[in-house]
Formats: sequence, C-alpha cells, structure tokens
Amino acid sequence: MLNQVVLVGRLVRDPELRTTESNKSVTTVTLAIPRSFKNMNGEYDTDFIDCVLWENTAKSTTEYCHRGDIVGIKGRIQSRVVEKNDEKKYLTEIIAEKVTFLSSTSKNDKSEEE
Repeated sequence: MLNQVVLVGRLVRDPELRTTESNKSVTTVTLAIPRSFKNMNGEYDTDFIDCVLWENTAKSTTEYCHRGDIVGIKGRIQSRVVEKNDEKKYLTEIIAEKVTFLSSTSKNDKSEEE
C-alpha cells in the first residue's frame, strides 16, 4: 500500500503556530495550486489544499514563510471525522512530512511594495 503526495503551491495566508493541549506545535497552511488544464470557460481553476504541519516543520515554516511564498510539501493524505452539533463532517487533509521553501518575498521587498 502507498499513501504519498507531493504538492507545490503558494501559501494563501501567513502560517500561525499553535500549541495543542499535549504541548505539541502545529500549524495548518492552505496551498493554492492552479490546475494544469482549462475549464469550459477557457480559464485555469485553482485547488485549495489544507496541509497540517507538526513540531519542527511547523516552527520553521511559521518562522520563514509568508503569504504568497511557493512551497513544496511531501506527505500523506489523511481523512478524519469531526462531530459538531450531532453532525458528522468528513475532512481530508495532507499531513506534511517535509516542507521545501521554493521562493519567498523578503520583508524588505514587501515593505517596498506597500
């Protein structure tokens, strides 16, 4: 059996580091990934994929990456059930095993753009 995925996309927002009740560092990032083909209107659609990063991967990504940066994520697909108000919701997300920083905008560049 094999459960492995590799994604390359842009961060939709700045990563925010959180700490769980068991004192583990975690962040969830959303990657915007344009599709490689056009839709019926001749436009490229974009998929938005949620990725969960743990411990050192979460810490370094939060420290060095910002909205708009391009990152590569290698990981696995995981699904889980969340119950809220007696209603089951099925979530599918990527659990990151490795994050590669592919491009970034420095803070100096961002301040010059504003």
